[in-house]
Amino acid sequence: MLFNPFPTRFTARLAAGLLAALASLAAGAQALPPEVDALLARARVPREAFAAVVVDAAPAINGKTAPLLSYRAGSAMNPASVMKLVTTYAGLELLGPAYTWSTPVYADGPVANGVLTGNLIIQGRGDPKLVMERLWLLLRRVQGLGIKTITGDILLDRSAFAASTQNPGDFDGEALRPYNVQPDALLLNYKSVVMTFSPNPGSGSTSISYDPPLAGVQMQASVPLSAGSNGRATLSECGDYRAQLQPDFADPLRMVFTGSYPAACGEKVWAIAYPDPASYAQRAIAGLWQEMGGALGGRVKDGAAPPGLAPAFEMESATLAEIIRDINKFSNNVMAQQLFLTLSLQRPGGASNEASREAVRGWWQGRFGAQNGGPGNAPDMPVLDNGSGLSRLERVTPQGLARMLQTAYVSGAMPELMASLPISGVDGTLKRSRSQVSQGWAHLKSGTLRDATALAGYVHTPSGRRLVVVGIVNHANAPAARPALEALVDWAVKEGSR
Repeated sequence: MLFNPFPTRFTARLAAGLLAALASLAAGAQALPPEVDALLARARVPREAFAAVVVDAAPAINGKTAPLLSYRAGSAMNPASVMKLVTTYAGLELLGPAYTWSTPVYADGPVANGVLTGNLIIQGRGDPKLVMERLWLLLRRVQGLGIKTITGDILLDRSAFAASTQNPGDFDGEALRPYNVQPDALLLNYKSVVMTFSPNPGSGSTSISYDPPLAGVQMQASVPLSAGSNGRATLSECGDYRAQLQPDFADPLRMVFTGSYPAACGEKVWAIAYPDPASYAQRAIAGLWQEMGGALGGRVKDGAAPPGLAPAFEMESATLAEIIRDINKFSNNVMAQQLFLTLSLQRPGGASNEASREAVRGWWQGRFGAQNGGPGNAPDMPVLDNGSGLSRLERVTPQGLARMLQTAYVSGAMPELMASLPISGVDGTLKRSRSQVSQGWAHLKSGTLRDATALAGYVHTPSGRRLVVVGIVNHANAPAARPALEALVDWAVKEGSR
């Protein structure tokens, strides 16, 4: 049951205001602001591929229900990563901002003189941010139990999430891109290898370090430095340093570079998704355990803790309020999918996308149906796939998303949700925003796919007015229409101050 922090009279007034705003949104399309229209034309995007809403964040409080702009607001559009707004707000309401993920660790056997006679079991429960530093701390806590040698195996229990048949390259064929990493109940370091290239001009070579160390994988330690035509590297040579390295990752057991590294690049960090994700956790834990001086008699493999065995300790994650900052500020796809699956974590058979879709549908019906006469009358139900926006199937209407953001604005979750959004021209995915008027005045989630681009969130005006802004483009030229979306936000800042 959702806690209602507002008195009944206020809730009724708020619901009436939201309904009036929704009716205004659906009343018909308005003319586009001229600057937005011109930039869409420059990007060769027809008006019919664009949909937008600009409306007061709290119409019942401000007494203003008519939207400043409603253009094709009822059109179901692919919002790309803006769909993360639905997932993170649902997570805040269904789980609570203080929710944490635990990773239980079990010692199945006696410990004496630094030796665990038996197996160590690590049970994944969906932690979205079990990165290298925290994995090291987990294994350090194992050693803190007095365990230096494990005579048996290290078993990895991933049963909390139902098995998926999807491969990392299914979305766009780019299996080595970290944004395509698939969720896992025991997600370690985003299943990625981080390579750091450090040039050493004196030796004529570049050293390569790898995190984490992967057991059984040969990792090339250095590559030669390359120089320009005058014997010295030029800045222009650094533009495509990855291609110049001529990487070969075809064999997961060998990370090879047959090219060279431009000296002008200085130190660079390159992260890739490990080519064999199914074996990543085993190799990462085995490699790090060995690097920390631990000994293992068996091997690292999938398994489960015996029934009734109590954990030796549990590794706790950061709170959900902190996790959603990474999800939204940096548009982290796999973290969003981990959260989405967590919404059905208590379902029998392990969490699944279908069960989580059902959970969000139920939440949407209960949250927004009440504003429209009952739980069965929730309009603008979003179409969800994996909750991250990395999908060709997900859809939402701008007016539905706007109403959700209005509801969130007057909810107890508002501070956490708004703080998780990138600030235009300041941080996250909007740090390099070219917008001048809205710089520092907008908290917005952005999204971009090959044929979709979107912005949605909150805009503050110098007059103190706060607006919800949603803009979505679905077209083959959608990425080129980003300036039109930024112009929409700038227009909202100026228009909302009148």
